[in-house]
Amino acid sequence: MSSMIVISATAVPDHLRGALTRWLLEVTPELYVGTVSAKVRDELWTAVTACTDDGLAVLAHPADNEQGFQLHTAGKRRREPIDFDGLTLMAFQREGQEMAKPL
Repeated sequence: MSSMIVISATAVPDHLRGALTRWLLEVTPELYVGTVSAKVRDELWTAVTACTDDGLAVLAHPADNEQGFQLHTAGKRRREPIDFDGLTLMAFQREGQEMAKPL
């Protein structure tokens, strides 16, 4: 079954941006939206994670949880989704500090 996905890809190679536009609509620079199957979503995300390097990428897609969506991140500058009592929160690392961790 197809579902809507959103991918934000910052500072990624042009060839990856071109590959994403084959399946998704680039609604603003570096923000892609579309309706694809789970298999296509997973293949796109594999391509994104392989090319992100110094950039940042975030994938949001529907999921059967309290918030109704699931997040995935890739890249060196990423924020890390963490589970906090069933809710997804974003942890990020400030310069000179460790990554925040749930209690």
